[in-house]
Amino acid sequence: MIRQRIDKILGNFLAFLMGVMTLDVLWGVFTRYAMGSQASWSEELARFLLIWIGILGSAYAAGKNMHLSIDLLMPRLQKQGQKRLYMVISSLVILFALAVMVIGGIRLIYITQVLGQLSPALRVPMAMVYSVVPLSGLLIVYYKADNMIQYDQMHQ
Repeated sequence: MIRQRIDKILGNFLAFLMGVMTLDVLWGVFTRYAMGSQASWSEELARFLLIWIGILGSAYAAGKNMHLSIDLLMPRLQKQGQKRLYMVISSLVILFALAVMVIGGIRLIYITQVLGQLSPALRVPMAMVYSVVPLSGLLIVYYKADNMIQYDQMHQ
């Protein structure tokens, strides 16, 4: 129930960001060719939206098990070995998401906030732009933990 709600909210938010990015890029092209000078903020906004879409999209893909994988070892193992391998791989993904994305992302936000870094054109705090990293890390941790629980229940 909670997972379906998170999936729906995240999917709709990603679609919204894609729509905003499309309009922003169209505006940038229009101002460049029709008005002779591109709006200074449109390129930066498109870059930030692309970052958010890419990183949040990776969390969404992890939740839907749509991420890229190479199945060379899994089919060759017995059911118990497949279960162990799945749990090890999922645990490693959780550890990576916690260490790099959540903890590292929080440190990145803190440093940019303390330094008071602002984006050049939009003048928004870079900490706000980087906040997607720990958010996506938490989503990946949630999705992978839930996947492990479901996998364990299905393969008992």
